[in-house]
This record gives sequence, C-alpha cells and structure tokens, in this order.
Amino acid sequence: MKVSVSKAALNSHALEAVGFFVPKSSKEKIATSLNALAGVVATGLNGDFKANEGDLLTLYPQKENFNPKRVIILGVGQKFTLDAVRKCAATLATKIREMKLTKVGIDLTEIGAIATEIQEEESYVAQAVVEGFELGLYDYNKLKTDRVQALKDKKHKKEPAFEFKELVLITVADSLKAVESGAKVGEVVGSAQSMVRDLINSPSNYMTATDLANAAKASGKKYGYKVTVFDKKKIQQLKMGGLLGVNLGSVEPPTFSVLDYTPSGKAKATIALVGKGVTFDTGGISIKPSENMGDMKSDMSGAADVIGAVEIAARLKLPIRVIGFIPATDNKPSGTAQNPGDVLTTYSGITVEVDNTDAEGRLILADALTYAKEEYAPDAIIDLATLTGACVIALGYQAAGLFTNNDELAEKLSKAGIRSGEKVWRMPLWDDYDKQIKSEVADVKNTGGRGAGAITAAKFLEKFIGDHKAWAHLDIAGPSFPAMGSSGAKGSSGFGVRLLAEVLRNWN
Repeated sequence: MKVSVSKAALNSHALEAVGFFVPKSSKEKIATSLNALAGVVATGLNGDFKANEGDLLTLYPQKENFNPKRVIILGVGQKFTLDAVRKCAATLATKIREMKLTKVGIDLTEIGAIATEIQEEESYVAQAVVEGFELGLYDYNKLKTDRVQALKDKKHKKEPAFEFKELVLITVADSLKAVESGAKVGEVVGSAQSMVRDLINSPSNYMTATDLANAAKASGKKYGYKVTVFDKKKIQQLKMGGLLGVNLGSVEPPTFSVLDYTPSGKAKATIALVGKGVTFDTGGISIKPSENMGDMKSDMSGAADVIGAVEIAARLKLPIRVIGFIPATDNKPSGTAQNPGDVLTTYSGITVEVDNTDAEGRLILADALTYAKEEYAPDAIIDLATLTGACVIALGYQAAGLFTNNDELAEKLSKAGIRSGEKVWRMPLWDDYDKQIKSEVADVKNTGGRGAGAITAAKFLEKFIGDHKAWAHLDIAGPSFPAMGSSGAKGSSGFGVRLLAEVLRNWN
C-alpha cells in the first residue's frame, strides 16, 4: 500500500472516496460544511447516522467541482481518542476492501485540532490513522482458489485479486511535515503487523519451526539485520533441554533463531525480545480438547511479534540494539513424546518436573531467556507468549498480562500500551506464589495448579533470568488471537507489534 500526503485542496483530488472523522459533538457543524463543500445530502447525518464509534455512512457528492466520487462519514464517538482514530480508519479500510476501491483519501485538514483534543503530537495522530487503515485493509486469503467454480464452468475466468493501491492523507501546509513523518512510521509499523498476522494465520502445515526460522531470515535479508538459526544438532550441543523436551513427540525438528539488529552508531541500549514459537500446540500427552484446536496454530504469536519488532527497528534505523530470540517447535503426542512426571534439564542447568505437557511454552522460553541473558547481557529482556488460558480468564481479550521485576520497565510498557492501543495490565509477581511450583523431585515444576495460573507461569519464567534486574513477561494469550473469544473477530490481531514498536522507538 502506497501512502501519500497532500496539501492540495480537498475537492481537487481524483479519489474513489474520501473519509471524514465525525465526533458526536460536531455532527451538525460537519454536516453543514460537507453540504457546502461537496453538496452531499445531509439527511443521513441528521437521522440514521449517530456518530457512534464505528458508525459509517456513504454519501454521493452532487457538486461538479468536487472530484472525489464518494464521501464516507466515520463516527468517532463522543470525542476524539487515539483508539477511536485507529478504529475509524480500520472501519473505513474494511469498507473500501468490500467495495474494491483502489485509491481513497482521509481528510486530516483539522489534524491540529484533533491532536490538541487528544493531547498528542500531530505526527502520532497521522501514524495512528495509517496503522488503523492497514489493520482494516488486511485480509488473509493466500490459500483461497477459484477451483470450485472453474470445475463447474470451463469458461470461468478467475477474477483478479483485489489490490488496494494508494491512501492519500489530505492536510494543510502547516501540518504537512508532521503528517508525512507520522505516515512513514505508520506505514512501517502497519505493514510489519500485517506480515506478523500472515505468519500467525498460516496453518501449521505451512508454518513449521523451519518455516518460522525462514520467515525470520527473509525479513533479515530484506531489511538488513543478521539472523542466525540453530538446527537440532546445535540445540542439542547447547543442551537446551526445555526446547528439546517439547520437541520429543514431533517429526519436525526444532529451531532456535537469533535476530540481531545493530544500529550504525553507538547503541543507546541493548534490548532482548524473546518470543514463544510453538507452531502448533495439541497439548502433547496432556492433550487438549478437540474443539477449536485448529486455533492453536496461533501459539507462535509471540515469536511472530519478535520478527515484526526487530524488522521495525531495522526499517526505522532505531538507535538501539534489538536482539530477538525465537525457540520454535510444535507440541505433539507420540510414542516418543515426553510424559507428565518426566524431569528435564534446561540450558541453565535447572531441572524441571513436567507436571503437564500442555504447559510447554514456558519450557522453551526458559532456555531462550537464560541464553539471551548469559550470551548478550542485555539492558532489558521482554518476552511475549500466548502462555495461559488463566490470563484470558483474568483479563479477557482486551489486554495482555504484564509481569515484571522492574517498576521503570512496567511504566514504559504500560504507557506504550495506552498510546499504541495494545494495552497491558500489571499483575503481581510475589514470592508467595513460589510454593505452588515447588517440585518434590526437581528444582521446579512447570505448573502450579488452577489457582493463579498466569502468575505461577510467570514465576516459573522468573527462575531462568537469574539476577537480571529488568525483565518483563507479557502473556498475550487473550488479545493476540481474539477469534477464540465471542467477539466475532477473525484470526490474528497482530497484538504486540505496535506495543513493542512504541517501547523501542521511545527507549531512553
């Protein structure tokens, strides 16, 4: 998708449609101005259109000197917020995709007033618009064909795949540079998030551990950062017992990928990102119920987020070193799979009683966390994982659970969550919960029972960062794949990409 910015008069643009943000408080005023500008019939604005967040109304201009073919009114709700701006842009894009329009605009001539109301920078409002539009434009259709129709009708001609071409942000001269700057960042973040959603939405037979590693290598080659992939033999040499244990039941070999973006100048900091890469989770011997098990292709969402975040750092040339770590495998039951009650030895040397083979994500993260800390000594470690159903019970599908041993890091992530629209909520990490994961036969066991399941999972991970003083764990099980909920959402949300981008861009 091409994004361009223009200060030319709004009515001069040859567009298939132009979108206007309409808050409830200004509905009548905007109806009058649109009627004067484009000659659109305002009855819908005063009747059917309530300007609630997500409302949309398509009108057709009557004035000959108004070049856009359609005016699309977008309800903001009572007042402007960053979330409302993103959602409106996403709503517009979804409509554009349905109508198969290829070139549209968004009116940002009042971006100064919008930014003032939100108490944000104009550039960030423009960034949010582009991110939202990219989010709404997204559609996973790579595996769809026309073969059913072609077999019925030999004369059938395949319809060309829809491809949106250009989004034009129309603003005023005083805001031009800010909108251009924000649009550039929004395009990078939005396209990276779409790439991440493609990875997560891919069925498991198209996204093995090797495929995931290859996706990281492709991104690194394209955007100029280093990617090293350890194969099974190297993983065995490193004695990564957690990753190897989960992989025991699989016919697919595991991989461990290290993505390393280093800035051209002196790095202000080194940040490690660790992502859970379980490409399909059956639960292993502790097998899951069959209903909706197909959604478990999303259990590598954390790993995909890491690829997206490192890619963004490289594309934006951020002044910090960002290193991604992706342990990857599927979790399958077979005659060679690990059993409940087995004890494995992790990369750190810590022994783990496998109380439940469906608590596998923490086992592969354990190896990666210790490796990241010991080999790279980063200033901060952030891991992302679709780790527990317990976190979904606690926070639903709207926010990720945040667990950290560092108040400053908690503040960074919380602020970034609000600004990016990918919210996190801090959960306790008290030592009181340690007794739940105490093992009688090993140093620790991998589950702590039903109570406080998300917390005991985080307490388990904490064992593997040793004395590191700035670690955060994000349990993204809810918001990363909201299709598992009852919201009607489809597939991956790409949750975590905007959050990480915001944290990394503002690291100090």
